[in-house]
Amino acid sequence: MTGPTPVTPIDLVGPGARSHLAGNRVGVDPAVRARLEAACPDVRDDEVDRAEHARDWWPLAIGWATRGEVPSLPALVVRPTTTAQVADVLTICNEAGVPVTPAGGRSGVCGASVPLHGGVSLDLCELSGITAVDTTSMVADVRAGTFGPDLEAALQGDHHATLGHWPQSMDLSTVGGWLACRGAGQYSNRYGKIEDMVFGLEVVLADGSVVHTGGLGPRSATGPDLTQLFVGSEGTLGVITSGRFRINPLPEGRAQRAFGFQSFADGLEACRRITQRGAPPAVLRLYDAAESGRSFERPDTNVLVVLDEADPFLIDATMAVVDAECAKAEPLDAELVDRWLTHRNDVSALAPLWRHGIVVDTVEVAARWSVLPDLYRTVVDTLTDVDGTIAASSHQSHAYGAGACLYFTFAGRPPEEARADQDPGDVDLAWAEAYYREAWDRVTRATMAAGGAISHHHGIGVNRSRFLPDALGAAHGVLTTLKHALDPKGILNPGKLGLPSPFGSPSWP
Repeated sequence: MTGPTPVTPIDLVGPGARSHLAGNRVGVDPAVRARLEAACPDVRDDEVDRAEHARDWWPLAIGWATRGEVPSLPALVVRPTTTAQVADVLTICNEAGVPVTPAGGRSGVCGASVPLHGGVSLDLCELSGITAVDTTSMVADVRAGTFGPDLEAALQGDHHATLGHWPQSMDLSTVGGWLACRGAGQYSNRYGKIEDMVFGLEVVLADGSVVHTGGLGPRSATGPDLTQLFVGSEGTLGVITSGRFRINPLPEGRAQRAFGFQSFADGLEACRRITQRGAPPAVLRLYDAAESGRSFERPDTNVLVVLDEADPFLIDATMAVVDAECAKAEPLDAELVDRWLTHRNDVSALAPLWRHGIVVDTVEVAARWSVLPDLYRTVVDTLTDVDGTIAASSHQSHAYGAGACLYFTFAGRPPEEARADQDPGDVDLAWAEAYYREAWDRVTRATMAAGGAISHHHGIGVNRSRFLPDALGAAHGVLTTLKHALDPKGILNPGKLGLPSPFGSPSWP
């Protein structure tokens, strides 16, 4: 099974893409290249392939693309088709001290697959397909390069099953990317995040060793969970080549609701009560007034959309709890759920906004219910106070017994006097970078001050690397020790997770 070609967010302007980020970039000498070509026949160095593998969907890089720039160019693109080829490539690069950055659909929004220090971009998209399905145990083995639509088409069409992982990037992303960044799908309340679905991995270490973690039973007590060591490691500890997943029968029941709340805090409280009663529907998404106006043409309220799919008996019980806990809210037309379903993956406005000089991004964080209302207000207020902000809003997208994910959106444009000498659509990159950095700093610092997690499902990448040492505290030292033990030469995705690198420090921010 070969997946679709990764989709980039915006076309590069002009020929000959240039690296925007400064820093040490490592080349590949002819002798090493010859060894790589012997190990993996698909080795590329043409301008187009290198430029596309130099970027992902990091919104700041969309602004750079309007000037013909990419974050950081690799020296080579290598496309293995087997785990053995991955192992051989890593063995060669480890011996030569060449950095390797794993990549899949490159749909990440934080720069995790950007090859900061050049070297090899290891494109895993040809390492695709379902290799085994046990429908009695509801378990499937899936290779890392499998794209989301291909996976679901095979599971549903051949096995009447689903993984239940439906990220916004579904059409653009791969199984390996979901695992590497600890992703979440939009139905995570029902099915869990990706770390809840996976219970075994095949991983290639920096020296080319192939290891298998977990996967031998539904649960185990065989020491620490090594599977979870690699989930979320963003390719810095090993290259994930396959995963073993818990899958689910296709649901036979479905129901949906929509409600309006007087305040965002009131809506959060309803979500908390529903979830803590043990009846979270697959989708429980609460939008503040700004986003309710933008998405549903209801700026007078805070819209909650509810959707569930499961056994009909469970649906009835879940919706009874939802109706009880939302009894004081305004019932809205359930068509709003259909509107959300129609537009939930639409990111077509992102590139045009950047082309018109508007800096825009989203920041997803997670925190306990007890601090969420104040965190929401603090972040929206502090974003509004940043010079140039034209919009700041939020929605709650994933709920748990202990807390939830808040998904903030901000947009900014230079003040009128700063745009006097510019064409209307020209992006002032110096201002854009400064504004972008300030907005991210404010959201992240407020989240850490509230005791929250600085990322719920988008991962760390380049953009959040500067925050991770403070966010993890002394535990970051444990991560650094693990990195040195598993990758002593530091070749795997250097410059990420705030980890020290023999190739130097990242130049962003």
